[in-house]
Amino acid sequence: MKVVAIVQARTGSIRFPGKVLAPIRGIPMIEFLLRRLATSKALDEVLVATSDNPVDDELTALVQGLHLRVVRGSERDVLDRYCLAAESAQADVVVRLTGDCPLVDPALVDQMVAMFLEMKIDYLSNTIDPTFPDGLDVEVFSRTALEKSRSFVTTDHEVEHVTPLMKHSSMFRRHSYTGSRDYSAIRWTVDEEDDLLVVSQIVEEFWPHIDFSWTDAIELYDQDPSKYSNNSHLLRGAGSEMSNGQKLWRRAQRRIPGGTMLLSKRPEMYLPGKWPTYFSRTSGCRIWDLDGQEYLDMAAMGFGTNVLGYSRPEVDDAVREVVNNGNLSTLICPEEVYLAETLIDLHPWATMARFARTGGEACAIAVRIGRAASRRTKVAVCGYHGWHDWYLASNLQGNDQLDGHLLPGLDPVGVPSELAGTVHTFEYNDIETLALLVAKHNIGTIIMEVQRDVTPNTDFIKSVRSLATDNHIVLIFDESTSGLRQTLGGIHLEYQVDPDIAVFAKALGNGYAIAAVIGTEEIMALAEESFISSTFWTDRLGSAAALATLEVMGREQTWKSIVATGLTITHAWQRIAGEFGLKLRTNGLTSIPQFRIDSPRERLYKTYISQEMLRVGILASNRIYICTEHTPAIVDQYLGELAPIFGRIAEMEDGRSIENVIEGELCQTGFKRLN
Repeated sequence: MKVVAIVQARTGSIRFPGKVLAPIRGIPMIEFLLRRLATSKALDEVLVATSDNPVDDELTALVQGLHLRVVRGSERDVLDRYCLAAESAQADVVVRLTGDCPLVDPALVDQMVAMFLEMKIDYLSNTIDPTFPDGLDVEVFSRTALEKSRSFVTTDHEVEHVTPLMKHSSMFRRHSYTGSRDYSAIRWTVDEEDDLLVVSQIVEEFWPHIDFSWTDAIELYDQDPSKYSNNSHLLRGAGSEMSNGQKLWRRAQRRIPGGTMLLSKRPEMYLPGKWPTYFSRTSGCRIWDLDGQEYLDMAAMGFGTNVLGYSRPEVDDAVREVVNNGNLSTLICPEEVYLAETLIDLHPWATMARFARTGGEACAIAVRIGRAASRRTKVAVCGYHGWHDWYLASNLQGNDQLDGHLLPGLDPVGVPSELAGTVHTFEYNDIETLALLVAKHNIGTIIMEVQRDVTPNTDFIKSVRSLATDNHIVLIFDESTSGLRQTLGGIHLEYQVDPDIAVFAKALGNGYAIAAVIGTEEIMALAEESFISSTFWTDRLGSAAALATLEVMGREQTWKSIVATGLTITHAWQRIAGEFGLKLRTNGLTSIPQFRIDSPRERLYKTYISQEMLRVGILASNRIYICTEHTPAIVDQYLGELAPIFGRIAEMEDGRSIENVIEGELCQTGFKRLN
């Protein structure tokens, strides 16, 4: 009986890239493990099974330099890779080990091989009922069982993790190898940098001897457990349950403050620990994650950027042409002139335009121009206008001033305290408070969202315009979210109220970065007096994408279809909730409808909806950014899956237990993480 240890290893780890080559006392981790295994008495051969991805060429060269066999195969189909390796070595018995477990004890391997041969079974493992430290995982099985598994596997999980079928199926004779004491809470595997620190600390205690036993290491642990607790927050086996997106998110949090550039895209805002997090490709209203899983996006559509759906051919073709012809040069791209003229044609009150790449930038530009034109520094705001100092200065007078403006809990840390008192907030539809601010603080600029969650009271917007005019205040309408959704242009066109400046972003480029500030010549001319300039505001991609987007919108009258879809969904929410006696409130722009369940458990239910819809391949929460690709058939599919979830929520409101309803943590609802 030839016994072969097959060590699976690759450098393309999502959570910890290149970990098997990470040094332990100057020795690559995989070499450290292979040196230890060389002392085994039961193994006839040790080989490494890695992927055929060129990224693993360095690993291959290292192992071959140690005069050991390397078998290369599919990166994703690890089961097939094992079968190739076992066939290559003509193995009768396979010992499965992983390259991220450098402290595997060859004596333990020998003991388990002896038991396997004595019992004449198909599969033996110390992971079925774990008692050994995580990182001492050893599985022993026959080559026959391995090849039989390949014939019966049905899931990607079984293919990736090789032995689930042997471990759980009754078609295999299996046995669990356990120790006399339970050390399973100890972690000696290396999935993250904290793991490597712990393993390195243990090795340091025995250096230069690398042939120490696992029981020697346990004695160290028993003497001072706290010394080896840097990775105690990591759960055993979590990696096998995590998607590639979740693994990459763990990695991102170590390198990117906040994990990502946009708060709203953090997985904690939807379903902590379960949300797919990252995408590989898009089409229409569908997204594919890093594991190739397809999802229907009934959530954010890029957070309002893709009114025409993802990967719209006309827009992408315009961008490809830019890439082919050149994006940026010493000279100016002509598209910015064409785009300025197009936006001004859509808004007869405006005569000039400036461009940026994001809504926050554009709002900062608009406020700078407003202050320059009014010659007054004080600003009144209503709505969400980005992250810049001028806006967050609102919260210097108390951290709750902006709580009612989309994101509660915004902390103005880092914003100069000298800006306190320069920006004042007022609530939507509250013209009296705005009038008091104007009278008390010598307001020079008003910036507001024309509409977000609620419709304006009679003449509210007209009253704001009159107040601004009477007091020589520059009025800015922030249409970053609302623009190009309810009409071809700003939603202010529906209310027949002209601002001095309007800001557009998000939907303007259908997924490509472009923002615009348009206004009257009298006001916009001040942009030339104040220094407002940036190299990449002149790139060609955004302008070309915007021109193509506006052409499609005008030709297809897209605002009509997405408003109609929004009404259909809103009425369906109300109807379904009524059928189950669920208290539900709906609001938002017609093309960005949202609902709120009237309950103290609202946050739990919001998380529950995301959790249950994800099970059926739908990204969802309590708000939808409608796009043209949300066809009636897709809407019906979405509503059909949502209805029974509403029913279960109604049962919970009536007293059904909520214990274990949520499989992880509750979603975050603002800037500050809630426990």
